[in-house]
Amino acid sequence: MKAVPVVALAMSCLTGVAIAQQPLPTDRLSQNRAVEAVIWGMPAVNYDLMLQEMLAKTQGKVNQVIYWGKPLDWHNQTLTPNPDVIYLMVFFNTKDVGPMVLEVPPGDAEASLTGNIDTVWQTALEDVGLNGVDKGAGGKFVILPPGYKEPIPSGYTALPSDTYGSYALLRSNMKSHSDADVAASIAYGKRVKVYPLSAAANPPETVFTDVKDVDYDSTIRYDGSYFVNLDRIVQGERWIDRDRAMIDQLRTIGIEKGNAFAPDAAKQQVLTAAIGEAKAVLEQRYDVGFPPFFPNSQWMYPTLQAAIEGQGTTYADRDKYAVDARALLYTYGYIAIKRPGTAQFYLVSIRDKDGRGFDGGHAYRFHVPPDAPVNQFWSVTAYDRQTHALIKNMPRASRASNAAELQKNTDGSVDIYFGPKGPAGKESNWVPTDSQRGFELMLRVYGPKKQFFDKAWVLPNVEKIAAQ
Repeated sequence: MKAVPVVALAMSCLTGVAIAQQPLPTDRLSQNRAVEAVIWGMPAVNYDLMLQEMLAKTQGKVNQVIYWGKPLDWHNQTLTPNPDVIYLMVFFNTKDVGPMVLEVPPGDAEASLTGNIDTVWQTALEDVGLNGVDKGAGGKFVILPPGYKEPIPSGYTALPSDTYGSYALLRSNMKSHSDADVAASIAYGKRVKVYPLSAAANPPETVFTDVKDVDYDSTIRYDGSYFVNLDRIVQGERWIDRDRAMIDQLRTIGIEKGNAFAPDAAKQQVLTAAIGEAKAVLEQRYDVGFPPFFPNSQWMYPTLQAAIEGQGTTYADRDKYAVDARALLYTYGYIAIKRPGTAQFYLVSIRDKDGRGFDGGHAYRFHVPPDAPVNQFWSVTAYDRQTHALIKNMPRASRASNAAELQKNTDGSVDIYFGPKGPAGKESNWVPTDSQRGFELMLRVYGPKKQFFDKAWVLPNVEKIAAQ
């Protein structure tokens, strides 16, 4: 009986589906370990792709703020972003300058932030803003380098990090997409301050860079460049104890702290095969779907519970390390939330009412019942099924309950339409799709109420309809 490689067994456990056994190549051990490296490294590579886009394509720098000076459109090719808020991002690096301060302004019903601060591995340090730890009071949050032991001045909230790098995703909420409301949201977001703790007595002016016109693409690259990103993380960060078992694994594929990553032609061939294998495994598992949020529904939780728990607690439970679930999450999204369900909550759907994948060449209707149990607003966004980014070359990607032009039915419910052509007279409720590509949907609720989680209010599945 021929032995099955250990990684094949591991991958079949991840997918829940048997994987066809392949003939053993001469360097199968390296390929197996490269597959595991892809899965293990996904959240950090995801982070590095976003960082490198900023450094390569914009004037923005670490320890400054980049922002999108308009609601996001398809030129922002990050993973499943929200086009119904103004985005600001800060990439921190404490290695050379020491602790960094993120100062969040007070917020209220008129102007507020929804923000998350994460490590390189996208484990949550804190949630900030109207429904964050500060409850809209604002605050001074100081990100500490690994092992930092010096006292923190009064008035600052210390956020110890196990990585030198980290980042904050800040969403400045909008009342609507009107020019005035967009401008107000940007102005409020630019009240954020970023500076070294060492300069707290006389902080320098925070630098803001508008990147709204940049083709900002951080979708996962399933090619040899993946390992270049991963090597950059290994070289720039110290080893976290929970990951020390990967040191020898990575050395096998040519990634070793202090040494240049320079795979020869044979090794490049192995790495190319491995990234393709990992991609197939992860895509297959994504297609299986997640547990339904409502009974027997196509609206699902946005990821596996194991990933939510681990990323929100920095894997405080030392008997669990959900590397597989974590990898899956960061193939189609980014950021971790410390307290899911407080400031925002997400649901995803990849199939219609009849269980068929969404086809951009067909028309669909999504009925949102009246009296949605949310304190702020809800939105639904269409993404490219293959890239998990906004569908390219579309005039808009979403519809939200705070859109002034949104048409409501007489009972207060709303019908949203998806397809290559808008229904006559209802174009304001239409989200266009690419007729040549599949798509997927994400529903966001900002400020969800208890009734939402009690499921007293239920979202119907999306229905395929005849083209209008």
